[in-house]
Amino acid sequence: MKKIIAVDGPAGAGKSTVSKIVAAKLGYTYIDTGAMYRAVGFECNAQCVMRNAQLTEDFINEITRDIDIKLDAEGKVFVNGEEVTKKIRTPEVSKLASDVSKFDFVRKKLTDLQRKMAAQGKVIMDGRDIGTVVLPDADLKIFLTASIEERARRRFDELSAKGQAVELSAIEKEIAARDKQDSERKIAPLKKADDAILLDTTNLSVEEVVNKILDLAR
Repeated sequence: MKKIIAVDGPAGAGKSTVSKIVAAKLGYTYIDTGAMYRAVGFECNAQCVMRNAQLTEDFINEITRDIDIKLDAEGKVFVNGEEVTKKIRTPEVSKLASDVSKFDFVRKKLTDLQRKMAAQGKVIMDGRDIGTVVLPDADLKIFLTASIEERARRRFDELSAKGQAVELSAIEKEIAARDKQDSERKIAPLKKADDAILLDTTNLSVEEVVNKILDLAR
């Protein structure tokens, strides 16, 4: 059985959804690194508003240096002791997460924390640079992807179910822009590791993707 599983891919590819299910079926710990970047973006913005400050690189560095992020076994996310699980799942915070992730001090802080979390083994971790940077020696690497149209539809359904008023066309543009920013950034860009297995989920159900990963893990 593979002890450490890395799952990478662009926004809306289904990483979090399938990783949670795979972790539950294998009895593994699921680590959502995207939520950690969202948490940093959320806190930087919240502090910016509270202090009436500008969201500069120095300001982000200051907030990141002292931030305390915790993920519990149920998938809840805490920032400096406050649960922000639902607050960080908005299009605005998605963009903020992408914005702060381009700074090396943010990535170093979170990468160090993620490696400590994975050191125990029996972990499935998802993100955008897990197989390439965070856990290059992972036992199994998966790169999930899907068409922009399908990923936008999934995000639209998710946000609509939560009562958020969103437009599908706007989400498509947002995802395309985030793909470009994530793949072109100089530090830890989004890309498939050479030894990762590519899974296109466009025409696959969640169950089918989960079963494929379970087969590979076993």
